[in-house]
Amino acid sequence: MKRDATQVDLTELVDLFYDQPKALGEFAEVVAEEIPPATRSLLNHHQHMTVTVERFHRCPVSVRVLQTSQRGDWYAREILLERTASAAGAPAGMVVQYGIVRLNLGLLADAVKNEILAGQKPLGRVLIEHDVLRSVRLLSLQRILPGPVLQRHLGLGPDEACYGRTAVIFCDQQPAIQLLEVVPDVG
Repeated sequence: MKRDATQVDLTELVDLFYDQPKALGEFAEVVAEEIPPATRSLLNHHQHMTVTVERFHRCPVSVRVLQTSQRGDWYAREILLERTASAAGAPAGMVVQYGIVRLNLGLLADAVKNEILAGQKPLGRVLIEHDVLRSVRLLSLQRILPGPVLQRHLGLGPDEACYGRTAVIFCDQQPAIQLLEVVPDVG
């Protein structure tokens, strides 16, 4: 089956790492106005989440790679972005974003590909530091009732909604990266 790389199939992304999608959560597409304003500011834009969460939390973030998968040129990873410093009552190490990313390694230069595979830096930072010509296309906003996985990673109860987005990053005008990015409600 040929994948349309300009779209994100949410179920397909979740299925890369979970047999039961409800382990991650129950997703419902929403419009921006249905998301609390502070949380909306983290999701409703066409920018890298790395830059956005660092600006919002006023500190750099680090990446923790939970799982990876590779099929041909398509590489996927499940990640957490974590604060690297304490500020405004929030501790270093606090998870500020959960994500699943799938990217076409064949569309990236070897140096970029190698740094991504090393898993030491957030994806957005790697692309920025390598000056990859890129644009982010927001596709959908999601309200999520978290399943056990998101509850554990984001420190949520089963009735505490969190929010996410799907997006595609075009590198050198090619749809190279598909994303699911989830943040706790900060508002």
